[in-house]
Amino acid sequence: MTTTSWPYRWDLLLRYRLIEIVALWEGRLTTNHLITAFGIGRQQASKDINFYAREIAPLNLEYDQQLKGYKPTADFHPQLTSGTADEYLHLLNRNRDLNSTFETLNINTAHMEVLSVPSRAIEPEVLRTIIYAARKQQRLEVDYVSVSDPNREGRIITPHTLVYNGMRWHVRAWCEKHGDYRDFVLSRFRGTPETLSASKHGVESDSDWNRRVTIKIRPDTRLSPEQRKVVARDYGMQRNLLTLETRAALVQYALKLMQLDPASIDSDPRAQQIIISNLAELKPYLFG
Repeated sequence: MTTTSWPYRWDLLLRYRLIEIVALWEGRLTTNHLITAFGIGRQQASKDINFYAREIAPLNLEYDQQLKGYKPTADFHPQLTSGTADEYLHLLNRNRDLNSTFETLNINTAHMEVLSVPSRAIEPEVLRTIIYAARKQQRLEVDYVSVSDPNREGRIITPHTLVYNGMRWHVRAWCEKHGDYRDFVLSRFRGTPETLSASKHGVESDSDWNRRVTIKIRPDTRLSPEQRKVVARDYGMQRNLLTLETRAALVQYALKLMQLDPASIDSDPRAQQIIISNLAELKPYLFG
């Protein structure tokens, strides 16, 4: 269900989605969940729950006197969410991020611990200028460094999209030096980029960005049939196959997130667990 099909203000929609997620995955919803998460009064929180139960999903919630809260009914069917565990787990992770920034904001809903990668050093003036140039499709003169060339090198790029690959942020941009679209790590820009003229090289011309590619993942065939069943269940595979659609320009990053190295296979299948079953189709989009 897309949020654009619902005629609710964004703040209300967020609260209705929280109602649905908490009720489904914690099994008990109270007004305190909304009060602590959004800083609203008890009367407003009660009003939100009643509106959800009356207008959005009349069959989803029932009040339980013993729980002193609402619980999902046997006929519960998500209306504003996809009903996946990831939504609840991501909610917990976002709450953790907020709590690390706003110490007095108590919105934890479960005991949890999440590992995170260190923050990269990105200058505000760099990011502001890149975002502006991407919106206006303008050329930027930048100074950029890399591990292979740690000295500042002047380049002219036309950025079009910021990308988070699970480890760090980069910007997808046309590079006039190399005459193609490349990825530039945001923390490796130096100084303040200078805005130049408009460019003809926008996102529409980036063929690898606009090309959709399917990655096919299977359990490692060296595992026993019983072990392959465990792996298939872990990844929600259908008939021992998981298909992931992504942009051609992001194939390498997607594989890295899956801890798959196209260039090598772990000698221990219990460590490898999964393999790429259509590697030949993906090779044109791999780095190097």
